[in-house]
Order: sequence, then structure tokens, then C-alpha cells
Amino acid sequence: MTRIALFTGGDLEYFTTNFDCFVGIDRGCSFLLQNHLPLDLAVGDFDSVSEQELKKIKTAAKQFVTAPAEKEDTDTELALKTIFQQFDKAEVTIFGAFGGRLDHTLANIFLPSNPDLAPFMEHFRLRDRQNLVQFFPPGQHCVKQEAGMVYISFMADNDAPLTIQDAKYELSEKNFFQKKIYGSNEFIGKPICFSVSSGYAVVIQTKDRI
Repeated sequence: MTRIALFTGGDLEYFTTNFDCFVGIDRGCSFLLQNHLPLDLAVGDFDSVSEQELKKIKTAAKQFVTAPAEKEDTDTELALKTIFQQFDKAEVTIFGAFGGRLDHTLANIFLPSNPDLAPFMEHFRLRDRQNLVQFFPPGQHCVKQEAGMVYISFMADNDAPLTIQDAKYELSEKNFFQKKIYGSNEFIGKPICFSVSSGYAVVIQTKDRI
């Protein structure tokens, strides 16, 4: 299975490098080059880089995919579609998904709402120093605690009923209450199992900022 790091244009204070392939989006490409990392694929409309930076990106990139600024997909959506066309079993970690424009952050949190990306939702995640965001299709799932993370929250994209088991705060048909996000739950020494009946679930593991 190919492990891919996708660098976007948000906050890139935190990243790791144990990947098989490195992909940059717009300014994320320049960040990879500045940190002496490979640029296996460059994707975007490149409206956030200078002409000089763009020349360097084109020269360094093993593969270069450009799109007009006026398009239906975000640059991140375009990058993921390009990745999964080439590596349908890839595991993608997205860095820089937070800390920039709020509309970009929300678009990243709801990436599985794109019908072309929905089949791959379990194959990509958003990561920074403080947060790990994963996506799960309808059904029963179990999630393990990520090292260093303290809290876990659940959200159904279409307000579908959720059940949560083996967590500090359980949620079942007996005590179900409607809420957009069920936040600040905690692990109790074992994986937490949950189910969502339709749409998809956004699962966020997080910790307080130190």
C-alpha cells in the first residue's frame, strides 16, 4: 500500500516524512522544496505562488498537474482525485488542512461530500500537531487511540443517528439526543466502536494546545 503525504497551503508547522510519495498543492509545493523533500506530484491552479516559484515547481516536480482558478473542485479535491486515479489503494495523510482560510478548513473537513471522493474516504486523513481527522462510511467501525491524543469527537454529516460504545460517554438508542457534534469524549483503554446509519461520520482525535 502506497503511503502518500499531501501538503496543502495551510499551517505546515507540523508534518512527518515517513512516506513513499510526496504531493504538493500550490504553496505546499514550495514548502516541500524548501524542506528538501521530494516533489513527486504538483497539483493546483498555482494562484498563490509567484512566477519564480512556479518555475521552480515545474522544474522540480516529477509530475505537474494544473487547473484553472475557476473550477468546480478545490485544489485539495483535485489532488486527491489525481492521486486515487493513479493509486487506488493509497493511504493519504493531508498536512496543512487547518490554520488558513476558514472556508478551506471546512471544505477539507467535508471532503467526503464530494461523490468522487466518497468511495475513498477511509483512505485519507487530515493531520496537524493537535488534531487527527478521519472519515467513515455508514456502518459499524472501531477506532484506536492515536498516540498523544486525549479527546475524541464524532459528527454525522447529515445528522444521522450515531451510537458510541466502549467510550467514557456512550451513546445508544436509549439515551440518544440530536447534536451536530458529540465532542470531548475519551478513550477508556480500548478501541471505541461506533456506528452511523447513513452519510458518513467525521471522527476527530485531538488534544489541548500546550
